[in-house]
Amino acid sequence: MPEKHHPSLRSAHLSIATAVRVLAAGGVIAHPTESVWGLACDPFNPDAVARLLRLKNRPLEKGMILVSGDQHHFDDLLHNLSGDQRARIDETWPGPVTWLVPHFDQVPPWVSGIHHSVALRHTEHPFTAALTRAFGGAIVSTSANPAGCQPARHKFQVLRYFGDSLDFVGGGNTGGRKAPSEIRELVSGRVVRAG
Repeated sequence: MPEKHHPSLRSAHLSIATAVRVLAAGGVIAHPTESVWGLACDPFNPDAVARLLRLKNRPLEKGMILVSGDQHHFDDLLHNLSGDQRARIDETWPGPVTWLVPHFDQVPPWVSGIHHSVALRHTEHPFTAALTRAFGGAIVSTSANPAGCQPARHKFQVLRYFGDSLDFVGGGNTGGRKAPSEIRELVSGRVVRAG
């Protein structure tokens, strides 16, 4: 059967197209990642990021993770790194490892928070990777839960937390990982959060 006629593939393409339109219009969406559901928006839209932070009750100072299925979306943030630093990142990407990389003021303050680094992850989750490629850039992605609550591992939990306050909820299932993504600091090599 030709790919374009397969019902599940057609449904996935429609979901991605809808999610891209919502992100481009400044909306906030929920999407699956390798381990939990995430809330996402356009990182360069300050109103969208502010709304996402209000939904989560998350302070701006903490900063946000940028996620993409295309490592080239991070080229501006990675081109000043040493060969050794790039090699350490490349050993773990794509995959569930988030790196804290110096941003040299190349990301908006509402993304970096009070930090001199920005959190980056090259995802291999099929939906989220396809979404970012279709969107044409990285997205803000943070766990889909209000502050102090457990991250949502299923769509019904996302809906229970946020109801109809999101503009799009979809993308299938998580990757099934039990642990959240590991977070590593590039400059020091320190593991900030074990994965």
